[in-house]
Amino acid sequence: MTELGQRVLFVHAHPDDESIATGATIATLVESGSEVMVLTCTRGERGEVIPPELADLTGAALGAHRETELAAALAALGVTDHRMLGAAGARWADRAPRRYLDSGMRWGPKGALPLDTSDEASLTSADLGEVAADIAAVMIGFAPDVVVSYAADGGYGHPDHIRTHDATRTAAEVLNLPFYVVDSPGARPGPVAVRPAGEVLARKRAALQAHRTQIAVEGEMFSLSSGEPRPIAVAETFTRVRPAGTSFRDHSLVSRIAALVLAAVLGGFAGATLTVVHQASASVGTVVVPWGIIVALLITATMLAGMRLVFQTRWVAASATIGLLAVSAALAVQSLGGSVLVPANPAGYAWTFGPVLIAGIVLSWPRLPPRRLPVTGDGNIAEVPAAKGSDSP
Repeated sequence: MTELGQRVLFVHAHPDDESIATGATIATLVESGSEVMVLTCTRGERGEVIPPELADLTGAALGAHRETELAAALAALGVTDHRMLGAAGARWADRAPRRYLDSGMRWGPKGALPLDTSDEASLTSADLGEVAADIAAVMIGFAPDVVVSYAADGGYGHPDHIRTHDATRTAAEVLNLPFYVVDSPGARPGPVAVRPAGEVLARKRAALQAHRTQIAVEGEMFSLSSGEPRPIAVAETFTRVRPAGTSFRDHSLVSRIAALVLAAVLGGFAGATLTVVHQASASVGTVVVPWGIIVALLITATMLAGMRLVFQTRWVAASATIGLLAVSAALAVQSLGGSVLVPANPAGYAWTFGPVLIAGIVLSWPRLPPRRLPVTGDGNIAEVPAAKGSDSP
């Protein structure tokens, strides 16, 4: 196991979501020695009850019962640190505790939809800033390395899931914390995957069984009130979400093309200017300092490395490299009397091969990896190839 001691915060809308969407991941992390906290936003007061003998449970009574189910599920997963949003330890400083209610939902042609009316105390009726602030308070107190919640569509459109995503992402971005989302059904698998096996699968099954009002478990399958049975061992996959605009691919096609063209022009200008000055030198006493080639190589390295880091992609730096090398090569073409601008001397050789070496280093170094969910040696949590186009070259 690598990265022992990581602290991971899971933010879910209702009891049972933690087990359905992330149960295997939570169990694996706990077994690996990571510190895990689960934050639940509501008590699921509007959930549909499956067992006929529990059908009388509604509203606050159902919420109280589901809290007991949640406690049993978390115990099965090995979680000892749990908070309810708005309660002690999960509320912004100086604000009175509050109870966020389940907003409920109805089914539409394309998935879950909000109810026509909702309680003023429901999660979706609360101000987004207030919800995000309460989640941020938990993040500040727990200081997680990684935060995990739903994708922007909430997985299947539940209003509480969407509000949980929006508030959690807002808090994570403000606090500059790595934010991962559970991949929605049909999404291309993200770069982190968990496949339940052995003890981990048994823990997830036990957690699902604990949510008796919401989940029916039969052997290796489980079902909800609204769906067909599905295998418990379905892989849990996650994708990191970066703040909008921080990645090169976040920009429009026109902006990206313009950036590449400007980079090539800048590279060409640098190639022309630095080719002219690379032979310059100055005498300091009896020592001749070849400041021209030193400055030329430093500017080349700074320009290419800066582009790689700022744009978080190889494309812009590569475009500048092409412009620089093309112009430098054109000016280095030898005539019958030899090249005047790039003569066959140490500085000339350094300028001929130095930029190529610098570009090779800048373009070949791997992307700085974000802090991420741990990777186990037994394959329970493992890196899988990112979907095509999901990572800038």
